[in-house]
Amino acid sequence: MKRTTLSLIAGATALAAVTGFAALTAPDGTAAPEAKATTRLPVERAGLVCPVPSTSEVAETLYTSYTPTGTSTGAGSAAGKAEPPTALLRTAAGATPSGGTGKTGKTPKAAKAPATVTAPGKPVTAEADGASVPALTGSATGALAPGWTVQQTTVVPAGGARGLLGLGCGVPDTDFWFPAASTAKDRQDYVHLTNPDDTAAVADIELYGPEGLLKSQFTEGIPVPARSTVPVLLSTLTSEAGRKDVTVHVTTRSGRVGAAVAAADDKLGSDWIAPAADPASSAVLPGIPADATSVRLVAFAPGEEDADLKVQLVTASGTIVPAGADSLHVKSGMTAAADLPDLTRGAVGSLLLTPSDPKKPTPVVAALQVVRGKGANTEIAFIPATAAVSARATVADNRAKGSTLSLTAPGAEARVKVTASAGSAGGTPVSRTVTVKAGTTTVLTDLVPGGLKGSYALTVEPLSGGKVHAARTLALPEDGVPMFTVQTFVDDRGTVEVPSAHQDLGVLD
Repeated sequence: MKRTTLSLIAGATALAAVTGFAALTAPDGTAAPEAKATTRLPVERAGLVCPVPSTSEVAETLYTSYTPTGTSTGAGSAAGKAEPPTALLRTAAGATPSGGTGKTGKTPKAAKAPATVTAPGKPVTAEADGASVPALTGSATGALAPGWTVQQTTVVPAGGARGLLGLGCGVPDTDFWFPAASTAKDRQDYVHLTNPDDTAAVADIELYGPEGLLKSQFTEGIPVPARSTVPVLLSTLTSEAGRKDVTVHVTTRSGRVGAAVAAADDKLGSDWIAPAADPASSAVLPGIPADATSVRLVAFAPGEEDADLKVQLVTASGTIVPAGADSLHVKSGMTAAADLPDLTRGAVGSLLLTPSDPKKPTPVVAALQVVRGKGANTEIAFIPATAAVSARATVADNRAKGSTLSLTAPGAEARVKVTASAGSAGGTPVSRTVTVKAGTTTVLTDLVPGGLKGSYALTVEPLSGGKVHAARTLALPEDGVPMFTVQTFVDDRGTVEVPSAHQDLGVLD
């Protein structure tokens, strides 16, 4: 075999570890023999975007950056020289929203070293306070890329945006769904579009209410400049404002963006709405707090067929049908909603949506609006439908008190490994193997690193059995307000499938 052929294959394999695709060709341009198998390699580069955390002068934001251990990229193996790994977030331009334009005339105040991870296994934190904190974009390379995650946690103790706002900084993409948004008078919902790339992106926003597509303006061809962010107030996009339940669909015509919705309710509090899982005929919404005083289900059917959904609650003892809320009819192209009173009855649970008729599966997207507390002491959070963890997923910024992990196995029994990392300021990581019985939700509140100092990350890895969906609830009560936020576990895409090089390369000789 010629040495040039070996170099070609090595280079293509390394490229696949970054892009997820590689085509092998011989030096003379002819196609190499078709690979008969595939393998998974660690990614060598990962990108994330974090939106503007708040417009409140009293906001306090904590960034937690983390890469789990256990995956080696072998970076630089093709070239024979390893490059030093990096994990860094940088300030995006036009980063602070004002009037929906993203421009204030003020120089943004950069977060202090928001992502200076130097080795897998230990979280790194940084604080940034006030209203001038910008959006951030960044990437991790080498050994820090597989599973890199950044959690953005903001406490706003007073004002119209009061609350605990939590968000896992997102992966740039071209298509996002956000059920449970609103254009009602008591809500201020901004969709944040952040472009991490060196070229401009162009985005479209569609709004769907209970009667279908809302009459909109200025929603097509929204420019998002390179390495910049554009926050858009939803109520300014339509003449049909005042809709309590709205589904937002964000797509890009060119380029890619990170997207999230900041929702603030004048009476209930505020939090982020993260993107829901892609449309599917079944949906799992994990981690409804045990003391939820109000739960509202919002669903949307993007296809041409109506969806009839069976609604079930997955508890620690089994799957049950909520009293008076056993089904939901979702008309094609329309947003449907249902209040689920007294849903959890003092126990953490997860909502399961399945077709009422298994022979008529219809894709839907869904999310929950959850309220804790009563009267003036209330707080709001959102739980989007989330896909099962396929290989590994992490949520950072957990605290010694106030973190609850929910694991739901809607089908078959499943075994998972849960790891609590070292603390950001010290502590020893610990792991536990957990068996989640079929049709149940298992709750963990006591998995904390030994000698914990600071915050820590929780990582979930399926070992065997059925599918598992997971969510983390972080509760940080303040002045009688039961502040909380819920983040679902989204697979970290730490590895990518690439073709295996064919062993019989005689044709290239």
